[in-house]
Amino acid sequence: MTLTVCVPSSLVREAEDQREATRKIGYVARAATVFRADRLVVFPDREGERRWGGEFVATVLEYAATPPYLRQEAWGKRDELRYAGVLPPLRVSPRTGSESDDSGSLTQGIVTEVGPEGRVRVNCGLQHPISLYTPPGTEVEERERVTVRISSREPVRARIVDETPPGFVVERTDLSEALGREDAGVKIGTSRFGQKLSVGRLSTLAGRTADGMTVAFGSPERGLPDIFGFPPEAVADEESADDRVEPGPGFDLWLNTVPRQGSEVVRTEEAMFASLACLTLTE
Repeated sequence: MTLTVCVPSSLVREAEDQREATRKIGYVARAATVFRADRLVVFPDREGERRWGGEFVATVLEYAATPPYLRQEAWGKRDELRYAGVLPPLRVSPRTGSESDDSGSLTQGIVTEVGPEGRVRVNCGLQHPISLYTPPGTEVEERERVTVRISSREPVRARIVDETPPGFVVERTDLSEALGREDAGVKIGTSRFGQKLSVGRLSTLAGRTADGMTVAFGSPERGLPDIFGFPPEAVADEESADDRVEPGPGFDLWLNTVPRQGSEVVRTEEAMFASLACLTLTE
């Protein structure tokens, strides 16, 4: 199952300073990591942006998703990362192969030097950069990121592979494009005005998410209905809701995943934890 999480560029619109904005983005990255999101999409909501917009949000998310041993080499010093020290560690679980094929674990590396005959030196979190061959027919450049499968650390046995490393990738694109992907699966818009998530509805939904799921969230005091310019009544929880054609950029359904919220506003990162905890349950 491919899990795509979509957040607006106005994600940190209520943050009082850059430090608070960075910390909030860190919690979003944590939620994406905890629930094994494959893709984290930042879609434009320029009307809702204030001081920090989509470029800032995406940059901090990409930095958070970068393994600590690569951050200095990959990012250097940037103004957007001034308060990167407040980001919570993600501690992404390694993705391993089966015991039968002894394929080892996947990790992310960065090319530090390109040599002759397809050999490159790669920093992939070991004590020193290691020399590896590039896969036949591929070319890499210095500072390019690659995926490395490490089958042994002592002695070192590793190879560059054409696979996705552990963790999530960050993309900036329109929400309609994210919902139109072949692997989008069930497309869910979250809103306090949507269908209330119940045990019965969750069990029905579980069978539909086997092929993937895309979940979109709004921003503080600016939910998805506001972002897309239609009244909350358009996604109201009604008995006939399952048979209606929903408004918006292409959702299959709208869900209120915190049906008994005790606060007037559920923050985006809080909504992510509450929603994904339910939607990723197994049968």
